[in-house]
Amino acid sequence: MVDFQGDIMEAMEADLGRPKAEILVAEYAAVIAELDMATSQLPNWSRPERVAQPLMQQPGQSAVHRVPKGVVLIISPWNYPINLSLVPVISALAAGNCVVVKPSEVAPRCALVVEKILRCLDEDAVQVVQGSIQETTELLSLKFDHIMYTGNGTVGKVVMRAAAEHLTPVTLELGGKSPAIIDDTANLQVVGRRLIWGKFLNCGQTCVAPDYVLVTEKAKEQVIAVLKATIIEFYGQDPSKSPAFGRIVNERHWERVQDLLHGHEGKVWSPESGGPAVRADRYIPPTLIVDPSPESKVMQEEIFGPVLPILTVKRIEDAIDFVNARDKPLALYMFSSSKRTVDSVLANTTSGGCCVNDCIYQIANPNLPFGGVGASGMGASHGRAGFEEFSHRRSVTWRPTWVDPSLRYPAYSEKKTSFLMTLLMGPRLPSKAELKFCLRKMVCGGGGSNKPGVPEGDASCDIQQWRYQ
Repeated sequence: MVDFQGDIMEAMEADLGRPKAEILVAEYAAVIAELDMATSQLPNWSRPERVAQPLMQQPGQSAVHRVPKGVVLIISPWNYPINLSLVPVISALAAGNCVVVKPSEVAPRCALVVEKILRCLDEDAVQVVQGSIQETTELLSLKFDHIMYTGNGTVGKVVMRAAAEHLTPVTLELGGKSPAIIDDTANLQVVGRRLIWGKFLNCGQTCVAPDYVLVTEKAKEQVIAVLKATIIEFYGQDPSKSPAFGRIVNERHWERVQDLLHGHEGKVWSPESGGPAVRADRYIPPTLIVDPSPESKVMQEEIFGPVLPILTVKRIEDAIDFVNARDKPLALYMFSSSKRTVDSVLANTTSGGCCVNDCIYQIANPNLPFGGVGASGMGASHGRAGFEEFSHRRSVTWRPTWVDPSLRYPAYSEKKTSFLMTLLMGPRLPSKAELKFCLRKMVCGGGGSNKPGVPEGDASCDIQQWRYQ
């Protein structure tokens, strides 16, 4: 990685026009941090995990072994083309697998850098396949032991159908519309900086970027004012000239984002001097849309660009209902100083991950699993979670041969069966009502209603009869 830092910088600037700081942190340092963690923690991750041995199986020992799944196919996306190609490779190799990597053709220069880096590894362990839809389709027709795909839900379904032909397990990192909820107790100055940074990082082309905002009526005007001021503070009156503001990856995606800006019925704002979107430069200014129709395209499709819709809700409960009426998001962001409100949102919503009073940071911690739920994906990556994802948890039991009781072998008897059931289940203690019944029987010598199965007047009250009922 160190040797290829210059190549990474050039390729990322050419393919995505990303600021240097973003490239160094997200595509370079983050990969090295993941590599350092895997190499230092691998002895602990791969150590057999001892588990308790039941009484029935004594003497003996049991453990869980992490073993390689085999050959893994990794289909990586274009938005973080270095990070999301190499981090899964690190996890898969740490787990002992061989890997085939298919970088995205949408970021062609970055795809070549990925291949260049991986050529430094053993070619029997790692191979890179370049190409587009045809090559990906051919790869998916082959039998792999695990497939990881990062991208959109439409292609995710194609990958899953292909994997089903070979009963191959899959990890899908998909995305969706990740909400940011803001109430009137939030620290709005901090909210403005963190929300705008998280949204417009990589020109909004981040799978966990806040896709839209739900803000309470009381905080609405203040939030909008802070967001506008923060955009100008970060990117200036003309973001097209800002070295901190990136570009859309290609003209096709530029057209897609532009199309979302029509028919939403909301109020649009962008910096006055920012100028219009420029197709040739793949530039779209940072844009806010206030109160668009929930049925409009911009609220139905993942935006994946520098456009942030802001919707008004009366209460936090309405925001919760709004989120729950849609597919489960990859991320959820909650900005509030009220622990009760935060706890309510966490308890009543579901998302792949969540960050309270910040954005993106839930995926920056390598000790946390990163993954979706429902339509936003399945499985997890990063750190130990990535190692586990590409490992098979193999159950192993050791039994000695110096003792071999005949209890489990034919011929069976009632005494053997009773003893084995006791070893498996343990004795069942009688309930309070059953104890009272027994005491009454022993003291009174009978009388009263009988427990089913105990003859009238039987004072012996054999507690053993309840043991296996």
